[in-house]
Amino acid sequence: MSTATEPTAPPSDNTPEATPDGDTTAEGPGAPEAAPRYSLRRDGSFSAVLAGLIAVIVSYSGPLVVVLAAARAGHLDQAHTASWVWAVSIGSGLTCLFLSWRTRMPIITAWSTPGVALLMTNLGDYPYAQAIGAFLISAVAIAAIGYSGLFGRLMRIVPTGVINAMLAGILFSFGVSIFTELKVSPAIVLSAFLAFFVMKRISVRWAVPVALLAGVGAALVTTRLDFALGSGSVLVHPVLTMPHFSVAALIGIAIPLAVVTLASQNAPGTAVLEGAGYKPDDRLLIGSTGAMSVLLAPFGSHAVNLAAITAAICTGPEAHPDPRRRYIAGMSCGFWYLLIGSCGGVLVILFAGLPTALIAVVAGVALLGALQGSLTTALGEAGTRDAAVVTFLCTASGMSLFGIGSAFWGLVLGLLTHALLNTRFPRGDRKA
Repeated sequence: MSTATEPTAPPSDNTPEATPDGDTTAEGPGAPEAAPRYSLRRDGSFSAVLAGLIAVIVSYSGPLVVVLAAARAGHLDQAHTASWVWAVSIGSGLTCLFLSWRTRMPIITAWSTPGVALLMTNLGDYPYAQAIGAFLISAVAIAAIGYSGLFGRLMRIVPTGVINAMLAGILFSFGVSIFTELKVSPAIVLSAFLAFFVMKRISVRWAVPVALLAGVGAALVTTRLDFALGSGSVLVHPVLTMPHFSVAALIGIAIPLAVVTLASQNAPGTAVLEGAGYKPDDRLLIGSTGAMSVLLAPFGSHAVNLAAITAAICTGPEAHPDPRRRYIAGMSCGFWYLLIGSCGGVLVILFAGLPTALIAVVAGVALLGALQGSLTTALGEAGTRDAAVVTFLCTASGMSLFGIGSAFWGLVLGLLTHALLNTRFPRGDRKA
């Protein structure tokens, strides 16, 4: 369909180059059948390839730390952790490559960081096979919602403030962990914390990588790092886990995971593309990432979705002055995901040797922006503020009821509060 294949960004100032590249699309009227509409050789540029590499570096330096923290909380061994990293990396790489080439837009996908944050709070409460079953159900639901076109309708039904309050409650513990680890390892925490904010004044995209490097430097001085580089294989051997299904995992993991992935990843990811002047087909993008999540869930992938922060790196003029050539940045991102993800065993070994305090502070600062944004949105509308506060407090409490985690109950109680405060009940004294 045309909405999926024709970005509506402004034409390039370089008319002789822009006309053959951008004005003839696969479905454009009068387009010559023999001539290719796009050419990787012609459209490729160093800036676009570099933008894709930077996006991947940012993903692995921040969100990957959150994945490993969740794996620790879920008591996963090195093989299952490496398989998890492999699955989300391969899923992100394949969807970046396919969707960017299919749509000629810089489609950047990644794993759901808010989803990983959710799993850090409750993954250890369920057998791993049940968690895999929940991943599978969540992925099927996201794919169905995406392909059916229900995504936009659902986003209008559920109050934005309540969804963001649930996300803020999930992320709350990550922000707090920065300061709880301060007493244990003050040098590591302060080094990474201060480096993050100093670098943020210069370049937001490099703030998390610099914080990680600063923390590693402090750890080298104050502690002994044991990376055990000879203990594992460079290439990952994916571990297939047969899914088991339970009502508790369905309610405690699958439903909140689907909600936060759709609302906190796919919605802003679509908005980033629209803000850059493109018209993304949400059915194709969300349906395809959901389908990829279905295929890779048995290997540990919790969710592959549209990216927002890293997408901004590849959709701007830094990737290429011509918007119609920025799809190369998306394909570059996919290539680097596949290359680095295939060596996920080394990543797991390297990150496993980092102190717990460093993992906590890097994960915390990596999620500060998401926490700040979700809190601002949650409390921004007066009509949903009470419901948002209830959702946030319940989710942040970490409580569990009937074996179901706090994220689900926060969403339920928030929606109930919103309904009680905003539903108009008929008055009994009205006369016919």
